[in-house]
Amino acid sequence: MVKENSNNSLPFMKMHGLGNDFVVIDARGDSRGVQDIVTPNLARALGNRHTGVGFDQLAVITNGTGDAHLTFYNADGSLAGACGNATRCIARHIMDETGQSHLHLTTNRGDLYAVDAGERLTSINMGQPLLMWNEVPLAREIDTLELPIEGAPTATGMGNPHCTFFVADAMAVDLPTFGAKHEHHSLFPERTNVQVASIIGKGHIRMRVWERGVGITLASGSSSCATAVAAARRGLTGRKVRIDLDGGTLHVDWRKDGVWMTGPTAHVFSATLTAEFLKAV
Repeated sequence: MVKENSNNSLPFMKMHGLGNDFVVIDARGDSRGVQDIVTPNLARALGNRHTGVGFDQLAVITNGTGDAHLTFYNADGSLAGACGNATRCIARHIMDETGQSHLHLTTNRGDLYAVDAGERLTSINMGQPLLMWNEVPLAREIDTLELPIEGAPTATGMGNPHCTFFVADAMAVDLPTFGAKHEHHSLFPERTNVQVASIIGKGHIRMRVWERGVGITLASGSSSCATAVAAARRGLTGRKVRIDLDGGTLHVDWRKDGVWMTGPTAHVFSATLTAEFLKAV
């Protein structure tokens, strides 16, 4: 944890879920607000893979009404409402730290619940999907099931906006061009995460991800949840699916109490940002 008045350096952890990687700052022991610890400039500097540490998202752990509160930043310094894989990584860290097998975490998305799924797997309930146009949000009232965009994608809110395209072969899509184009589509006033997904079977999806404010990522928890919901709504799969991503496999189960996501996590290393680095930001 960050110690009180430890302003000359800043401890952090590097974690990943299926290659979706994070810098995590545990600030539960710091009386400062999260905005005093992490600024957009710091997030951008940390996210640079050449001159910083590098990450897809930055997560800050603070004290909350539950076991902890989580705040997320994208690599461009913008705030993210949710980050499923980072939540799983942090949940595993707190479970290992405390011995608890069930956690109550709070985020800008709302209350999330984590459980130890056994065999070092961690499950997160990402909450109910947001299916109305103004919840995603979209720029105007419209049916979220099939948007008037070439390819008729589905829009879903999972704390972040998502736009899922179902295609014959996800690997054949030029994702750098396709993702960048649709992230900034006028229907999404807050930009959007973009998924291209191929249906392998009633319980099996192959998916690739472009995250807003980041770019291509090897995996995305909230994108996996959004894609599972979109596929079930369109009758392409059941509500329980395996999703194969570039970095590995997640299992998603859309239940009555929310969308549950299960997969592995990794704590790669712990280190400290130097006073020199922090002063230069």
